[in-house]
Amino acid sequence: MAQKTDSDMNHFLDIHKTDAADLRGIIDQAAQTKAARAGKPKAALDEDQPLKDRMVALIFEKPSTRTRVSFDVGVRQMGGQTMVLSGKDMQLGHGETIADTARVLSRYVDMIMIRTFDETVLTEMAEYASVPVINGLTDRTHPCQIMADVLTFEEHRGPIKGKKVVWTGDGNNVCASFLHAAGQFGFDFTFTGPSQFDPEEEFMGFARKKGSKVVIERDAFKAVEGADLIVADTWVSMHDAQSAKERRHNMLRPYQVNAELMSHAKPDALFMHCLPAHREEEATSEVMDGPNSVIFDEAENRLHAQKAIMRWCLGT
Repeated sequence: MAQKTDSDMNHFLDIHKTDAADLRGIIDQAAQTKAARAGKPKAALDEDQPLKDRMVALIFEKPSTRTRVSFDVGVRQMGGQTMVLSGKDMQLGHGETIADTARVLSRYVDMIMIRTFDETVLTEMAEYASVPVINGLTDRTHPCQIMADVLTFEEHRGPIKGKKVVWTGDGNNVCASFLHAAGQFGFDFTFTGPSQFDPEEEFMGFARKKGSKVVIERDAFKAVEGADLIVADTWVSMHDAQSAKERRHNMLRPYQVNAELMSHAKPDALFMHCLPAHREEEATSEVMDGPNSVIFDEAENRLHAQKAIMRWCLGT
């Protein structure tokens, strides 16, 4: 299997590491792909089959529903094949170095998607792989999710540039990628949550340097005034101890997205959540199932956004 050279392949590691014009091209490609598939059976191949005869390794150190299914389906729709590997299968960095794993996999497959814990696993994989590497999630960032979110916003409300996005709760890895997107796509970003959960200064600084207005507002009701989009994410990780979960709930409860909070935003403000959600915790079912919620469009758009990302990585 012929290997691509460094000059004709692209890694998709983070939104802030990808040129803004390329990001816009990926979003536009995703929208076109979605439109072209309208009404087709879900298993139907794309007409041009850009991944025909290509093999994609999907590596999961962290469990997944949306990432696994959307990448697997996306590769198959574009005519390719997948090899799904778990952390137990690989034992990355334990029995064999990440660098050696990257070199070996590059001899077998045309592209690698990895969903892992430590960001250094991703960066080392990309450093030593001779095929494109895609960040399916790390503890610091989740760029594929935010590309889907930008696509979702724009198909409902038009260009996201100049809009106000409000993040409620925990300034986690998804929040970090939203801040990167704020800088690259030109929208403003407000974080509302306890000081213990503020986003990293590095992420906020990137958006500000790019010209985005980034605000921290502790009062959730003030934060959402004039918001075009309100975003929540789960308050707890599956790895958190029960005592830690209870403490986090107590601190984050004032930032729940409910009907009262939504009423302080613009009447047409959208609500997003990357899922899975703990209903009646970070957001109520009334909001999640309400007319302003686009959470399932958001989930579907992981498929379309990631197909466009893969095409960009391979230059097809």
